[in-house]
Amino acid sequence: MYKLLKTINSPADLKQLRLPELKQLAVELRQYIIDVVSHTGGHLSSSLGCVELAIAIHYVFDTEDDKLIWDVGHQAYAHKVLTGRRDEMPTLRQYRGICGFPKRSESIHDCFGTGHSSTSISAALGMAVASKLQGNHKRNHIAVIGDGAITAGMAFEALNNAGDMKDIRLLVILNDNDCSISPPVGALSKHFTRLMSGRFYAQARDLGKSIVKPFPKLWEFTRRAEEYSKGWVAPNSTLFEEFGLNYHGPINGHDLEALIPVLQNMKNLQGPLVLHVVTEKGHGYELAERNPTKYHGISPFDVKVGVTSKPHAKTYTEVFSDWICQVAEKDEKVVAITPAMKEGSGLVEFQKRFPDRFFDVAIAEQHAATFAAGLAESGMKPVATFYSTFAQRAYDQILHDVCIQNFPVLFAIDRGGLVGADGSTHHGAFDLSFLRCIPNLILMTPSDENECCRMLQTGLEANGPSAVRYPRGKGLGVVIDSEIKALEIGKSRTLRSSEKQINRVAFLAFGSMVEVAMRVANKIDATVIDMRFVKPIDEKAIEKATKEHDLLVTIEENAILGGAGSACLEVVSRLGIPVRTLQIGLPDQFVEHGDKARLFQDCGMDELSIIERVKSALQV
Repeated sequence: MYKLLKTINSPADLKQLRLPELKQLAVELRQYIIDVVSHTGGHLSSSLGCVELAIAIHYVFDTEDDKLIWDVGHQAYAHKVLTGRRDEMPTLRQYRGICGFPKRSESIHDCFGTGHSSTSISAALGMAVASKLQGNHKRNHIAVIGDGAITAGMAFEALNNAGDMKDIRLLVILNDNDCSISPPVGALSKHFTRLMSGRFYAQARDLGKSIVKPFPKLWEFTRRAEEYSKGWVAPNSTLFEEFGLNYHGPINGHDLEALIPVLQNMKNLQGPLVLHVVTEKGHGYELAERNPTKYHGISPFDVKVGVTSKPHAKTYTEVFSDWICQVAEKDEKVVAITPAMKEGSGLVEFQKRFPDRFFDVAIAEQHAATFAAGLAESGMKPVATFYSTFAQRAYDQILHDVCIQNFPVLFAIDRGGLVGADGSTHHGAFDLSFLRCIPNLILMTPSDENECCRMLQTGLEANGPSAVRYPRGKGLGVVIDSEIKALEIGKSRTLRSSEKQINRVAFLAFGSMVEVAMRVANKIDATVIDMRFVKPIDEKAIEKATKEHDLLVTIEENAILGGAGSACLEVVSRLGIPVRTLQIGLPDQFVEHGDKARLFQDCGMDELSIIERVKSALQV
């Protein structure tokens, strides 16, 4: 089935093929990616759209010396296969298997790790300048960035910097598939659309076709030439030219006969360059072509049937979706903001029902936070949705623009804690640590679906900034109150009390770890306090637990350093009451990808590990 693909063990093998063989390789490679992802899950649509582009890049460039960066890395599966990892692909995103994103430790062809968007141009520019300073004037530096990722401010900062540097070798390949994760939004997307549909280009193309179509050989020649000439007849006044970058394109990103000669020509050009290629997300798999967003990031599936939905308890994302629609129905001041994650953050239904109050600001978390501050200043009730790992990019704006001015902005932070197969770039491991140190901010961690709704309501009604941090995936199946009431701010709840007289243990548990603490407590007879609030922390509950127990165990799905447990121990320190303590949480390291249960074992956060750690702490 993969007769040709089996012979490709490195890009050097690729360079021995002729054009017809390269086309056949693209067919086999695309099918191989579909087969692998159907078993492992992963990012399918974006990688299918980049098969020919990956082949062309590796055919033309030498990425053992030339530097190639795939922005985000959703696009990079074909790259992985072509660079010696074909036989490892069945371990993709699996525990101790290969990463779903480019990773420097995996291959010499991965010169820069990616996972978050819009970093490629900055990194490639830095490498290009380093090569120049080191006297290497032949090395090429290629950044492949999508039309969605280029909407982020960081990409523009890099383009602005690159435009002043004429004596470097930098090629930015804009992979324009009209769909990042969700369909792209904003002025930049419209600019690309105008570029592709410019009247001058369309008129020139149609006139040329009408002249040569009666002559078959000339018609075929002209059809091919069209791919090379788009850059000459398309409107010249592009955004990239204004930045000082030499723009070429757009060309068909699935046509190897067009891609390879253009890349070979551009390989020999100096200065910062942009090649605009147009691809189709999901190309070659009809189901993904029809619904590229659905097939962007998927679980294992049947190739013939496609992705199917299964009945399940509601996810926290769905709980948030239901809640915000309910409150928006009652309050016209409620608005929702997402940085290009409408589907992932649960705002599809909100957009349908309240389109005038829905704002997708593209991949721009910094802007999203300050935009929310502006809305709040003028009397609106903004709810900004971030994945935990992406909230990191908005840190200064959360602190400087929202919290210092004490604006009532509610941050709904999804994917808190470990997220499994996406790995170290996507785990929500640090938000409790970096948010709890900010004055004025109320920080909450729900332990079930009903608690999540009550905390969201608490944040919405608070007269200042707040954040509700909830995990990825399904809830516990808890029934949600028909009338959602806000919580008393800073007040915990005791779910279980130990009946022991000696070696009394109290779990001070946060969010998703409350349920784990309850399972352990039922086995060893321990107290469990659902702390609810990381900030303000319930000092009275901690003081009571300190006086009545021999061991306090803080437990959270967050980095131990500076996290919720540290907040508890700060209180214990101020009280000056002698008590043994144990902190359970994510260790001071980047946790790799894999099944979440296995990762919990590695981190000492599964039930058996917790019991052993508690026993050891009691014996000290």
